[in-house]
Amino acid sequence: MRVIDSHLHLWDPELLDYSWLEGPYDARFAEAELERARLGAAAEEKAVFVQAGTAEDRFLDEVRWVESLAERVGVIGIVAGVRLDRGVDTTTHLDELAAQSLVVGVRHNLQDEADGLAVSTAFVTGAREVAARGWTFDACVRAAQLPDVARLAGAIPELRMVLDHLGKPEVGTADAPRTPSVEWVRDLDELSRHPEVFCKLSGLPAEAAGNWNREQLEPFLDVAADTFGVERLMWGSDWPVSAIGPAESGDPHASDDGAAAYQATARSRWLEVVVAWADARGHDVDAILWANAERFYGLGDGGRPEATESRRRGILGWLRGE
Repeated sequence: MRVIDSHLHLWDPELLDYSWLEGPYDARFAEAELERARLGAAAEEKAVFVQAGTAEDRFLDEVRWVESLAERVGVIGIVAGVRLDRGVDTTTHLDELAAQSLVVGVRHNLQDEADGLAVSTAFVTGAREVAARGWTFDACVRAAQLPDVARLAGAIPELRMVLDHLGKPEVGTADAPRTPSVEWVRDLDELSRHPEVFCKLSGLPAEAAGNWNREQLEPFLDVAADTFGVERLMWGSDWPVSAIGPAESGDPHASDDGAAAYQATARSRWLEVVVAWADARGHDVDAILWANAERFYGLGDGGRPEATESRRRGILGWLRGE
């Protein structure tokens, strides 16, 4: 089985600035940590890195840092952080990103933005520049924002867009599961009518606060398959965001007060659940795990220029101010 993880995060608070990290998230998650979270069921494993919420003035630094790690961690594409509503500043930033060989798309994280930003004149203008460069756009929104994403897709039909985390529906927990809401199903269906929009099977464990199981989440996967079709679905781990929750059985580092902890097996468990679901439904597993992400992001055979060790050390030294 081969896997392209279409939604992988990496971060290092000692190298870059992240205002949102707290609790178990406030730690380094980079090459050593990812090595311990490898997908044992995968004969071949690659990944697309998705921007991890570093400070806006460090977006380009984040790309350079990940490029320095890419060969070691198996990253073959980067979805870079960007603000698409900044006019000339947006154009300048996109021009700077064009010099980075692994950039295949961008993400302006919309989930905490005001409703309507995605269809504002400034944002649409910036998104058109993304489409003109042949890049993709990752739409990370909450369920109530899905209509705005559909309107954006209608305004720029040539923009290849992927919905992160199925639009973050309310899934409940394993102990108190929720069923797909009528509103979410309706809005997902409307978005899926735009043929250049794909959907990532990712992020649901985080929406369940790390307390999830297969039976709880399969109905949401079924809706995604029914609306988008298997040919527009791609698997993503959302690691390590979706690897935080109740401590796993036998965790020697579990807190006595039951506080959230890093779940060492969460990435592999999510893969196993999606594979089991797809196989049971007769879906094309290789398409979901590899081919669709490869096609959407234009990854080809996964080839990329090799970063030399000296270049890697130079970038890390520059980020540290050495």
